[in-house]
Amino acid sequence: METTSIHLEDLEKSWVTLRGKVTALEKIDLTVNKGEFFVLLGPSGCGKSTLLNLIAGLEKPSRGKIKFGDRTVACPDERILLAPFERDIAMVFQSYALYPHMTIEENLTFPLTNRKPRPSKEEMKKLALDAAKLLQIDMLLERKPAELSGGQRQRVAIGRAIVRNPKIFLMDEPLSNLDAQLRMDMRAQLKALQQKLGVTTIYVTHDQLEAMTLGDRIAILNGGYIQQLGNPMEVFARPVNVFVARFIGSPSMNMFTGELRTENGQDVLHSPAITVKLPGAIASKMKSRGGSKFTVGVRPEHFAILPPGQGNFDVKIEVIEHIGVESLLYVFLSNGTQIVVKTTDAPASRDVSLGLIPENTHLFDEKENRID
Repeated sequence: METTSIHLEDLEKSWVTLRGKVTALEKIDLTVNKGEFFVLLGPSGCGKSTLLNLIAGLEKPSRGKIKFGDRTVACPDERILLAPFERDIAMVFQSYALYPHMTIEENLTFPLTNRKPRPSKEEMKKLALDAAKLLQIDMLLERKPAELSGGQRQRVAIGRAIVRNPKIFLMDEPLSNLDAQLRMDMRAQLKALQQKLGVTTIYVTHDQLEAMTLGDRIAILNGGYIQQLGNPMEVFARPVNVFVARFIGSPSMNMFTGELRTENGQDVLHSPAITVKLPGAIASKMKSRGGSKFTVGVRPEHFAILPPGQGNFDVKIEVIEHIGVESLLYVFLSNGTQIVVKTTDAPASRDVSLGLIPENTHLFDEKENRID
């Protein structure tokens, strides 16, 4: 399949309403490389689907430029706005959008019926069969959508995009309607399919696990801005701010916000609910940055579980969840804050001390930006 890169330059999307200007996206600059599986990740309302619609041509940008390779497909300043059919893209949605009265073969070939010149019936039949074999649904071609499972229907929707032989795939939460096990199976199949086809793909999701497992790179959006851009391990290991740190990883990163103090010669992070003794390396970073209010972040799997008095702060484990080879330990502080610890060796005692490992501890300033 022929494919292309995507370039977004200073992109903005806003509307004027009775309540004033509403901006959904602002200052979006990014490049999706040719053949890349690129994921747009963020919570509901962050602008990720709006961005996908701008790329597809379903929305008009208020400012900026969209280019496919060297070809400009949208630019208000240059009065360029190519229609979706002129952009050579294919979209897959959360809803399968299959025609219930058509067979699977007819659903697969339907996008080809409006092509000029229109392929022959034999050509369309071959394209449908090739896509069906690729997706392992060739035995279902004579059936109607009502006779298929959710996973099979989603494969038909993906197959319908494949037969168009587009330069770009755009996918808007295509696995959201599937149950957990089927979603996991489809993730693996979708990743393998994209690698085989080599088509530039932009995938929208709110599920950080989907983003981490599927994406070559991830753009994390919030409030209409790109918060961080990088490969899955970069955004996991070095989140640029508190939002990204909380959003990436499951269970979420534990956060302790308080003031840097010195008590009895020991540097501590003090808050009304807890006082955390700070390792020297972390305290030194805080002092060099200046200010007094900081946030310390620790992923559930990065605590050291020690006997009482030997770690950075003592806690009482309230709940233990055993999830196979791992266990989740829950601690509830006086202000309602929940601490989650993930371990492969649950302690026998409920009274433990949690230790901070400096190289696995994340530090953020008063504005919630990362301190290195």
